[in-house]
Amino acid sequence: MEKFVDSWRSKRQVKVCPLVLRSGVNGLEILLFKHPLAGVQLVKGTLEFSDCSIESAALRELAEESGIHDVRFAGYLGLWESGYQNQLWHFVLCECGFLPCHWIFHTLDDGGHDFEFFWHDLREPVRFKCHDVFMRAIDYVKAVCL
Repeated sequence: MEKFVDSWRSKRQVKVCPLVLRSGVNGLEILLFKHPLAGVQLVKGTLEFSDCSIESAALRELAEESGIHDVRFAGYLGLWESGYQNQLWHFVLCECGFLPCHWIFHTLDDGGHDFEFFWHDLREPVRFKCHDVFMRAIDYVKAVCL
């Protein structure tokens, strides 16, 4: 079984996306961040062999990229064919304790970056610099959650 899993992972780039949502004044909001070089993104990372589950991988990525550790519930939301670099994304809905309206988290990714976190109303159009794969991921979230 282990060889099968390792072979399966090597054929696809398996990504995990911890999805943090909240009820805002006008409706459902999604947590996004601005990468200083790559524009606005969702928290996302690679499923590693050491991860016990999709959910544990999502929690690891959320902590590493945002500093969020107070996750009260993590539940599998769905699988998405990204159409980008053979990536298969697994979305995990994460219910967290209190989070501010915006914050900056210094991550060690790629030698260290400051990620600027903010909430985006899912009913509003995206009006910021964002790679196409993240635009389509946000559309997927809208379709599943609204």
